[in-house]
Amino acid sequence: MTERIVDQQVTGEGGAPPAGGPLVVRRALISVSDKTGVVDFARGLRNLGVELLSTGGTAAAIREAGLDVTDVSEFTGAPEILDGRVKTLHPRLHAALLAKRDDPSHMATLEAEGIQPIDLVCVNLYPFQRVVAKRDVTEAEAIENIDIGGPTMVRAAAKNHRFVAVVVRPESYDAVLAELEASGGTISEETRHWLANEAFAEVAYYDAAISRWFALRYEAFPQDWVFAYEKFLDLSYGENPHQKAALYTEVGARSHVLSRISKLHGKALSFNNVLDLDSATKLLAEFDEPAAVIVKHNNPCGVAIADDLAEAYERARACDPVSAYGGVIALNRPVTKALAERLHENFIEVLVAPEFEEGALDVLTRKESIRILHNTEQREPEPRERDIKRVRGGLLIQTPDLIEEDRDSMEVVTKELPTDEQWRDLLFAWKVCKHVRSNAIVFAKDGATVGIGAGQMSRVDSSRIAVMKARDAFGERADEVLRGSVVASDAFFPFPDGPLAALDAGATAVIQPGGAKRDAEVIAACDERGAAMVFTGRRHFRH
Repeated sequence: MTERIVDQQVTGEGGAPPAGGPLVVRRALISVSDKTGVVDFARGLRNLGVELLSTGGTAAAIREAGLDVTDVSEFTGAPEILDGRVKTLHPRLHAALLAKRDDPSHMATLEAEGIQPIDLVCVNLYPFQRVVAKRDVTEAEAIENIDIGGPTMVRAAAKNHRFVAVVVRPESYDAVLAELEASGGTISEETRHWLANEAFAEVAYYDAAISRWFALRYEAFPQDWVFAYEKFLDLSYGENPHQKAALYTEVGARSHVLSRISKLHGKALSFNNVLDLDSATKLLAEFDEPAAVIVKHNNPCGVAIADDLAEAYERARACDPVSAYGGVIALNRPVTKALAERLHENFIEVLVAPEFEEGALDVLTRKESIRILHNTEQREPEPRERDIKRVRGGLLIQTPDLIEEDRDSMEVVTKELPTDEQWRDLLFAWKVCKHVRSNAIVFAKDGATVGIGAGQMSRVDSSRIAVMKARDAFGERADEVLRGSVVASDAFFPFPDGPLAALDAGATAVIQPGGAKRDAEVIAACDERGAAMVFTGRRHFRH
C-alpha cells in the first residue's frame, strides 16, 4: 500500500492508517466521571497539537486549567437534554467514531456531512459500582448512575480500534501519553488493540455489575446471572508451590476478603493465606468482646474472648498450640507492645489486627517471615450477597449463613436448665461451631475453645478428636479443663453416642440443632447424666 501524508496524519489510500501502522491523533474526545489525572492528560494532548472535545464537568475542568476545548454540543449541533441523560448519543458523534477510514464511501459521507473524524476517545463511566456499594443507596440513585452514553462511545471506539484509540482507565494515561510523545503524536496498532481489549473488558465489568445489582434486588436466584471479576492481587503460589494463583474480586461487590486491609510487613500472600484469612475474619466478626481467632488449614484451632486481648490470645493458643504453629491469627483490638512480644515467640504466617500501638510493629517485624495486615474494615456483611462455590462446569449459589441467634430463639429440651455461665459458653461455642468444617464439634469453657474436632465423616469421630486435641494440649490438666465444659455440634446428633462421648469427657451442657429421629433418646441420655441440652432449631454445615 502506498503511503502518503494528509494534514500531517500518516494514512494509506483513502485517508486510512496503513495496515498495521500508526495512527496520528489529531482530535480527541474526553468525557470522564473519574477526573483523576484527566487535566494532565488533556494538557499532554494539547501540547501535541490535539484538538479537544468534551462534555459537562470534564469540559469545565479542562477550561479551568487554561486549555482550549470544544463542547460536544457544538460538534454535534445539538444541546445536552433531559438533565444530561442525552448528550453524546448523536449520529454525527458516532459517525466520527465508527467511520472506516479505508472505506471511500464512509469518508465521502463524513465529508458530505461536514463531520471530522475523532481519533482518540477518553471515557470512564458513571460510578455505578461505588454508588450501589453504599448501604443506604436508593433505587433512583442507582438507576441514575447507569451510564448509557459512555459505554456506547467506548464500544464504538473499541469496535473501530483500527482507526480510533480508546482509553478507559486513568492508569493508562501515562503510557498512552508517553507513546504519543515518543512517536511524534501517533499510536501503534498494537497499543490500539490492547486499549480496545481493556475497553471491552471495562464495559463487560460495568454491565455485569448492573446485572448483579438487578439480580440481587429483584430476584433471589434469577434465570441468568452474570459475573465479572477483576484481578486484585497476584499471589505467591496456589494451594501447592507448583501452582500459580491470583485473587480476583467480584465487580460490583460491596466488599471482599482484602478490602480495607493493607499489608504492613512480610512476603506476598499465598492462596492458602487468603483462604485462612477469610475464615479467620469471618469468625472474628461474630464477637464484640476482645477476641482472638487462630486458623490453620481453613479451620479454627483456637478461639477465645476475654476482657483483655492478650488473655484472649493466650487462651486461644492454649486450645491447640501445635496446630497454632504457622497459623493465621485475627484480632479485633489494637496490638500492644507487650502482646507483640508474646506473638513474636511463635511462628505466625499471617497476623491481622485493626491497629498496632507504638512499638508493636518494631517487635513483630524482627521476623521477616510474618505477614502483618492492618484491617480497617468495619462494614457489616451485605445480606443480599450470595455464597458461591465452584464445581466442575458450573457454580453452586446459596444465600449466606448470616442468621443471628440468641438464647431467646433456642429451646432447652432437658430437665436440667443451663446456668447463666453455661449459657455464655454455649452461645460462644455455637458461634465458633458455625465456622468449623463439618462434621464439627467444639468444646468450650469460660469463653475459650478447649477442643475442636473438624471435618470427619462421623460426628462421633469428631467428638473423639476434639477430646484427644484437648488432652494433647492440656496434658495433665485436661480432665480439669474439660470438666464443666460445654459442647456444640453443627448438626443434630443422630444417636446418643455423640453427646455421651462429650459428657464422658467432662462436658455438662450440649447445644445442637435437634431434629433427629432419635431426639427423644438423645434427650433421655442427657437427662440420665443430669446434663442440659439446648436445641437451636437450625444447623450450620460448612462442607
